[in-house]
Amino acid sequence: MKLKIFVTLKNGVLDPQGKAIHHALESLDFQGVNDVRAGKLIELDVDDNMSDADITKMCEKLLANTVIENFEIEKVTDAEPAE
Repeated sequence: MKLKIFVTLKNGVLDPQGKAIHHALESLDFQGVNDVRAGKLIELDVDDNMSDADITKMCEKLLANTVIENFEIEKVTDAEPAE
């Protein structure tokens, strides 16, 4: 089973990387971008029998710092188009 784990900073947590991206977009003359929040994507290939509880525990214990980050788990189906 393939998983995508999206990790983002919680609201209210300063995001210096997002601010840097926002500043760079403005300096490249891209107008209309009000805010940028940067995050990370972690792709995992796990056994099909891995429980949702175990996947959540992996995120809570290692993949995300739950004090300042949120995470979202997406199970990827084979029907998704290739990039």
